[in-house]
Amino acid sequence: MADVDVVTDADFAERVLAEKLPVLVEFTADWCPPCRQMAPVLEELAREREGRLRVVQLDVDRNLETQAAYAVLSMPTFLLFERGRPVKSLVGARAKRRLVRELGLPEE
Repeated sequence: MADVDVVTDADFAERVLAEKLPVLVEFTADWCPPCRQMAPVLEELAREREGRLRVVQLDVDRNLETQAAYAVLSMPTFLLFERGRPVKSLVGARAKRRLVRELGLPEE
């Protein structure tokens, strides 16, 4: 069963940029209530799309290099990466259906 993985500055290139599958990265923080609200949505998305989409989280307070590289200022910020490049960016919590639609993912 797929889980939402945690990535860091140290392994971001290997686990996100070099990944063959599309990767949805949630830039998050422990102090962010909307980020906590998104946890079950992301877990469900990771389970449903296992083998087709990786879902990961990056804590912005502990990983300043990656946060700065992608100019992330608000949490949660979602970046969808395909072939190592960010192709979609969304800011703020939202329902799963809306998240899927706005990211341009196929409906299940």
